[in-house]
Amino acid sequence: MAETGLMLTAIRQLAFEDLPVNPLGPNEVRIRTLHSGISAGTELSQYRGTSPFMNRQWDLANRVFRDAETPSWTFPVRNLGYEEAGEIVETGSTVTRVKAGDRVFGTWGHRTMHVMTEADAADRLLPAGADPRIGIFSHIGAVALNGAHDARIRVGDLVVVFGLGVPGQIVLQAARASGATVIGVDPVASRRAMAEKLGADRTLDPTAAPISDVIKSETNGRGADICIEVSGAPAALAEAMRTVA
Repeated sequence: MAETGLMLTAIRQLAFEDLPVNPLGPNEVRIRTLHSGISAGTELSQYRGTSPFMNRQWDLANRVFRDAETPSWTFPVRNLGYEEAGEIVETGSTVTRVKAGDRVFGTWGHRTMHVMTEADAADRLLPAGADPRIGIFSHIGAVALNGAHDARIRVGDLVVVFGLGVPGQIVLQAARASGATVIGVDPVASRRAMAEKLGADRTLDPTAAPISDVIKSETNGRGADICIEVSGAPAALAEAMRTVA
């Protein structure tokens, strides 16, 4: 049973490498990767050579990047991958809580196989019959949910979500489930359409008019109760601050 992993050997240069296939322990399971998610932030910045980890040294104690002769990450980069979903293909001799054919999610990178303990696999089982692709959203889903929790949304709040990519769409749904009236903001029409399909009360195109003007004109100058900026665009953050009450 061969195992292969993906690595970044230079800027915009990817290669596969053979990995050792280790025997299973009695309480372990072997998983065949079905889907592996790509991080549009950290991972693509590594690929393009723009990640600060590839150019500077991360000072963990002070949580800042510093100039240094040796950056935090150097080529080849083997920590690629965001979140994965796979199927159990082999179990250890004492495993009873999961079985071959069960599907699980986790974080193990862009590789064809992964070994996990029975306990970890049992905690990460996907529902029977579910599309395994949902597993690769577990990590980004937690990030989005934390954002919604940090906002302390209350029933009846007017919440404006700036940025309707994957995390923005999840934030929007969490805000809606919290009892808020939710407006989604994104310049991409297909993202706005998806947000409305997923429960947004309405969506706005930021290129059509300043969002702060629209919201404040509709709230007698008060503005939104909460703005959550999820796009990472400086202009969106500035507009979110102008829009909030």
